Amino acid sequence: MATTACFIIVSRNCIPIYEAEVGSAPKREDAAQLHQFVLHAALDIVQDLAWTTSAMFLKAIDRFNDLVVSVYVTAGPSHMFNNDISQCLPQTG
Repeated sequence: MATTACFIIVSRNCIPIYEAEVGSAPKREDAAQLHQFVLHAALDIVQDLAWTTSAMFLKAIDRFNDLVVSVYVTAGPSHMFNNDISQCLPQTG
């Protein structure tokens, strides 16, 4: 099973502070840009959900093809995004 995860910490102004990609799947040239695009597209959903729930972990808030976006919302102004990519197993939710 080849799996990759992209981890990004985003500041209050939606600026990436930290970015890491880990996993056993082979690296693609366009993967970094695709991860950034999908995570940036999920920012609006995160900002809406942060005001309606007290949960700190928001699981599977957005999906794009085989990409699933989950978020840790901190008490401060930053959010920690986790973008999981499972290339051999279908996502169940």
